[in-house]
Amino acid sequence: MSALARRHHGAQGVGGPLLYLRRTRVVALGEWVEIRVPGESPWRGQVIDAGRDISVIQVLEDTVGLAPAAVEITLTGREATAVVGRELLGRAFNGMGLPIDGLPPPVGDATRSVWGAPLNPVRRARPGDFIETGISAIDGMNTLVRGQKLPVFSGPGLPGLDLAARIVEGARAPRDEAFAVVFVGIGITSRETDAFLERFDRSGARERSVLYINQTRDPTIERLLAPRVALAQAEHLAFDLGMHVLVVIADLTHYCEALREIATAREEIPGRRGYPGYMYSDLASIYERAGVLAGKPGSVTQLPILTMPDDDITHPIPDLTGYITEGQVVLSRDLHRRGVFPPVDVLPSLSRLMQSGIGAGKTAAEHREWSNQLYAVYTRGREARLMAAIVGEAGLAPEDRRALAFADRFELDFVGQGDARRTIGETLEIGWQLLETLPREDLHRLSDTVWAARLAGAASQPAVVRP
Repeated sequence: MSALARRHHGAQGVGGPLLYLRRTRVVALGEWVEIRVPGESPWRGQVIDAGRDISVIQVLEDTVGLAPAAVEITLTGREATAVVGRELLGRAFNGMGLPIDGLPPPVGDATRSVWGAPLNPVRRARPGDFIETGISAIDGMNTLVRGQKLPVFSGPGLPGLDLAARIVEGARAPRDEAFAVVFVGIGITSRETDAFLERFDRSGARERSVLYINQTRDPTIERLLAPRVALAQAEHLAFDLGMHVLVVIADLTHYCEALREIATAREEIPGRRGYPGYMYSDLASIYERAGVLAGKPGSVTQLPILTMPDDDITHPIPDLTGYITEGQVVLSRDLHRRGVFPPVDVLPSLSRLMQSGIGAGKTAAEHREWSNQLYAVYTRGREARLMAAIVGEAGLAPEDRRALAFADRFELDFVGQGDARRTIGETLEIGWQLLETLPREDLHRLSDTVWAARLAGAASQPAVVRP
């Protein structure tokens, strides 16, 4: 036992997963707690509210039948930590960092606190390098950049988890640099856990990935710790070992619901839709741990998946996430209903760092014009689809009919790619082939120079591999 440990006999009371302890004059927020009941195995807990008169302990096991007066509580003097290291690649853990793959606990390179701080803005370098996910709607239209936070806004019944798995399998660094994926599953089922593990084993992605799986049956507090344990590992791989790390978190909505559950148990004054008023700063403490450090070779990039309740993008979870992150990828229920996978709706989707990711110079300008032209024609086609529902397709202008046909092909051939993984070169080529189905007078966003180069077969790939 630590020399800083303090022992208390009896608690003031218990309410749901919370234990209330009086007269705790020496206590630290986030401190680990051991709870002993006569005849029972020791329980674990964590201090979530440190007060001179009353401290609140989040118990990691079911408290049904717990007699507060009979417990022996030991404040260990230790904060939540996680073992980190290259050795963890290929392993699977629960949200507390304990193995669930049948292998012994890792020795690791070091032990780190899970309560890491956001990157110092003075030390941040501007993100400017591309990460290839293999998803055309992301790589071509909403480019993911190293050090970026780019959430995926899904909805109930939409394949947000499937998209997360596809990205874990297909993400690459274009210059064959050291690259790893840290996947965090929050509140997922046993069936989904088994499916993820089997899928990653089959695809070979497991070897370069570290998986942290919090299941629906696990304690609520573990949902709050899982992304922080994972980020401690990601930061070690990135900033100590110089690797480029993509952190995929699914599903942030379950994290926020756990935050609301604990706030309700503590009888805190609720904010919007019952979520605590500090949810913005709590989410920021996770998102802002992504970035690139000046003078360091590694990077941490986040791709959180969150489910919008009732497909409401103004709900507090996506709304607050949008304030913190640099864009969003939005999934479409209509595309999903029509069998398009991944059902990415490119119009409300946005990557604010895309211009940095595609580089500079001639090839980057070609990529920008290519992307702008696809957006322009697809937008007109979507508007024509609405008009055709009123006046019929025969009542549309010729240019609108061509845009309508383009929108259908764009959704099926470009956005929809099924199980295929596409390189950035393949993504660009498919986009060009779609644009070539239109007459030159419809391509208002392409300069004569870029269009002539394409027709001559001289258009090159975008500057995504530029040092």
